[in-house]
Amino acid sequence: MKSLRTIVLTVVAGCLLTTPLPAAAAPTDQGPSGPQQWIDNTIPAPRFPAAAPLPNASLTPRLSALWRAVQSTPAGDPIFDSRPGNLDGLHPGDIIAARDVTATSALLAVVPIRQALLLKFRTTDGNGKPSFGTATLVIPAAAWTGPGDRPVVVNAIPINSLGLRCTPGYAMAHGPHSKFSVGDLIPPTTWWGLSRGYAVLIPDHEGPLMAYADPNVAGHIVLDAIRAVRAQDPNRFSRSRFAIGGYSGGAIASYAAAMLQSEYAPELNGILVGVTTGGLVTDYRTIAHKFNGNMASGILLVVALAIAREHPELLAYLNHLGQWAATSPVKDTCGDSNGPLGVTGVPVQIASTVADPLNSPLAQQLFARFDLRGRTSGAPLYIYHAAWDIWIPEQDSRNLFTSQCARGVRAVSRTVPGEHAIGMFAGFIGATQWLDERLRGHPAPSECPARQATSTTPARPGDPTASARPGS
Repeated sequence: MKSLRTIVLTVVAGCLLTTPLPAAAAPTDQGPSGPQQWIDNTIPAPRFPAAAPLPNASLTPRLSALWRAVQSTPAGDPIFDSRPGNLDGLHPGDIIAARDVTATSALLAVVPIRQALLLKFRTTDGNGKPSFGTATLVIPAAAWTGPGDRPVVVNAIPINSLGLRCTPGYAMAHGPHSKFSVGDLIPPTTWWGLSRGYAVLIPDHEGPLMAYADPNVAGHIVLDAIRAVRAQDPNRFSRSRFAIGGYSGGAIASYAAAMLQSEYAPELNGILVGVTTGGLVTDYRTIAHKFNGNMASGILLVVALAIAREHPELLAYLNHLGQWAATSPVKDTCGDSNGPLGVTGVPVQIASTVADPLNSPLAQQLFARFDLRGRTSGAPLYIYHAAWDIWIPEQDSRNLFTSQCARGVRAVSRTVPGEHAIGMFAGFIGATQWLDERLRGHPAPSECPARQATSTTPARPGDPTASARPGS
């Protein structure tokens, strides 16, 4: 009789051999391969508690139950767990609740702080439906001595997690805990911003479903967090300059906020004065194929589960093995676990009911929905990428720079030494210096060809940062 190791290797090898090349694949739901059929014939389906059908989703009762079973374990704190019943009556950015978390945030802030405030606000999910988000506003103890209202750095931390306790907001509200992620402190944007006298806004940009890598969820939450801060204390922040910084998973949020701002939050024209984005994924289709079946497969599998929470129709593609994995403790994993999950290099086919899930019609629809490259940034951009990033092509960042220049956005592009992780540190000083200049009202530089350096982005009357926006 074959050993378990032999069976597993046979399944993985069979799935790898049935993985079509992206260029040759047709966007059709092809039937399961032999190893996939063997998995469902051998592994029994997990059982879930009965659940009512989901609103706004055409799912069978079993898929509705599966959707509920793949959600993160509740955080145990209503501000993160409880969905308000009156979301339909609220506007994006309207504040639902606020809690002073100064005592638990002070240690993590390192720099002396006056106050840390956890905000819960209305936002919009990845399907255009009302949802809620959370973000933490940290105000340094030192008085602001610069011109105008105290500026705000929006720190889009690379959360990269599935568990509700893995967010920076939960850490700031509860202090270090068993799920605390060191990634909440890296890069040290919060410390840098507070030391410069800026307030720092830290959004939990994966949303209440922890929909890691959904750019629409992330962009909406970041923009609505800015709205919430301005509404919470208009005497201090109604005329503040805001700038967003993000790298890798955080770059998804900063980039999405820039791309969605003009259409989703047009009143922030001139308020959002700059956005940095480093190690950014812009082409989900290419990256999904690149990550599949190798050391990056753990990240791909985690992202697929996160996306299925926001888009539950994806759950129909999970075979029995995939359902067991998605409802296991993996659903509460934090960012530092994603890499080790890819050690086996298993492809997504091993968890799917179809031979080619990445080229299925549903996958193509989602790739198109996540593609924001056809939009125009609402603020100047600082784009940086590691020279030897083997996972995310630097060409994507170069293409972003070229396309945004063509659209009239003032943009800067930098190549920094190292691979993906090292690039975060290698690019930190340049990115924060650029943010510092934008927050202090200096005009944004542009490396775009002269004929592309003009934009029609409207200036806010009397805005002292008008020269820092496209078209200035």
